[in-house]
Amino acid sequence: MIYLDHAATTPLDKEVLEEMMPYLTENYGNPSSQHSAGRRAANAVTAARDEIAAIMGVSADCLYFTSGGTEAANTALKGICAANKDRGRHIVLSAIEHPALLESARDMCAYGWELTLVNPDSEGIVRAGAVEAAVRPDTVFVGVMAANNETGVIQPIADIYERVKSRGAFFYCDCVQTAGVLPFSRFPADGMGFAAHKFYGPKGFGGLYMKRGTRFGRLLSGGNQERGLRAGTTYVAGAVGCAAALRFAVRNAEENNRRVAVMRDAFAARVLNEIDGTELNGSEEQRLPANANISFDGCDGEQIVFGLDLCGVAASTGSACSSGAVTLSHVLLAMGLDERRVKSAVRFTFGKDNTLGEAIDAAARVKEVVERIRTSRKNG
Repeated sequence: MIYLDHAATTPLDKEVLEEMMPYLTENYGNPSSQHSAGRRAANAVTAARDEIAAIMGVSADCLYFTSGGTEAANTALKGICAANKDRGRHIVLSAIEHPALLESARDMCAYGWELTLVNPDSEGIVRAGAVEAAVRPDTVFVGVMAANNETGVIQPIADIYERVKSRGAFFYCDCVQTAGVLPFSRFPADGMGFAAHKFYGPKGFGGLYMKRGTRFGRLLSGGNQERGLRAGTTYVAGAVGCAAALRFAVRNAEENNRRVAVMRDAFAARVLNEIDGTELNGSEEQRLPANANISFDGCDGEQIVFGLDLCGVAASTGSACSSGAVTLSHVLLAMGLDERRVKSAVRFTFGKDNTLGEAIDAAARVKEVVERIRTSRKNG
């Protein structure tokens, strides 16, 4: 199989698994226990937190471990709203945020909060001026992601953050797609979330940074883990694996990004040049090195993904299936793309273990599948 869905998840690195294994086998103590087995586990968690915080450039006591990016986003938004409702009840998000943040905000609307969504431009870029214009005196929480998970478009976070801070609101940046790819320092924020499985670490583990002094409530109650702000037995092997994966990712980021971009560009050039009626969605310049989101005129994205799966290529569509109903991509719709183009979009995301040969082979298979679908529709 040619795996081109790395934005969804990445394979666990063998070296990461090796570092995790002792904490899945002989060092199985609960880090909250007071005996020596518990202390060994607790020391491993502390070391992992220190290493991750150092890579992020933040203080370890401001880093909270979570089950992933979704929990981080929920905790940040709901926690800030719960603790700061005396300041106002208004939330501002970009319209291209991950559902983890969008649905969290909609949950809060049931409790009297108001949500304003800021659309990106036609290239998928959320402009700082548009975000600033949406902020009101009663705005408590503002969220704009570092890079979009569907289009890979990188957002001008530094400019947005500067304008939001001048208005006194809390600013959250979802760094799930950029962690291990681009430096955290490129995305200044009061809060950041990430997930280990996006950079070749374990699934079910992530983190939330909250600036020191931030007033926020907890999402999970029941224990004193994570300094009383996130109850639940700490996933020790996950912490160790996340630290290792982030270490390897950052150490090799420049080389990996270069290789991945070469493969992505070779693939995209062949698809766009050799298949009629194709369009790249989102900014070509301000894009993560792995991502190519392409629309195919006269096709349904779901059909393409299914056809590719049958011939050994894993990709994904910009739409999501829920209870048998297909919902068009909220990201591409927010960019102002027409329904035809949105419905025909497919996301291809490359990884460090792909090869140039696989990229070229995958492009040929995409062409075959698209031609088969178009011929079938023409004859049908």
